[in-house]
This record gives sequence, structure tokens and C-alpha cells, in this order.
Amino acid sequence: MSTSKKLVVKVMAGANDPERCAQAFTVASAALASGADVSLWLTGDAAWFAVAGKAEEFVLPHSAPLADMLAAIIAGGKVTLCTQCAVRRGIKDGDQINGIVIAGAASFVEEILAPDVQALIY
Repeated sequence: MSTSKKLVVKVMAGANDPERCAQAFTVASAALASGADVSLWLTGDAAWFAVAGKAEEFVLPHSAPLADMLAAIIAGGKVTLCTQCAVRRGIKDGDQINGIVIAGAASFVEEILAPDVQALIY
């Protein structure tokens, strides 16, 4: 059951900045667990987590497993891989985990400008 509020989380950090990366996934999954409508955008180095097996490689002590948080967000929310970020990394449509869509900046702007939306960027 979702609330009338939507949370859009854009994560740019990946293994290059593990605490910031894990914080984004933690906030998104906590919001989802609390009933919020959640949209997670994978951009920059976080784009790699759209590829099967990459989230399982991420380890940060005292953090929930990134793969588990990602799976929960895919199951209960929306996960989008940035078009340009995917292209820069050679990730093609179909390479991403089932349930993750690829979209560009116009879609992101449309989401964050909708009424009752909060956006966070990590």
C-alpha cells in the first residue's frame, strides 16, 4: 500500500563511494518498507548495479546487502537505468536485470516535477 507521496532517489555513486551508494539504497528501501511509492534511478557508477551479479559484488560492513535492497525495490517500486550512463558503460537494453527500465533525463525530470514528489540525489 503506497502513500500519496512519492520518493525519487537518484544514486550516482557506486563502488567508488560505497557509503554514499549504500545510503541511497538504504533510504529507498526504508521508504518502500514504510509504504512510500519509490523510484530509484541508477546513474553514474551506480549504473553497473543494473547488470546481474554486480550488486552481489558490493560489500560494505554494517550495511544491508545491496542485492537484497535492489531486489526489494524492483519488486515493490520502480528502478530506472540512465540511458546515457548505460551507453557510456556499454550496457545495452536487455543487459539489465529484469524489471529495470532504461530511460533518459526527460523521464527523470517528469518524475521529480510531479506533485507530491520528494527527490534525493546521492
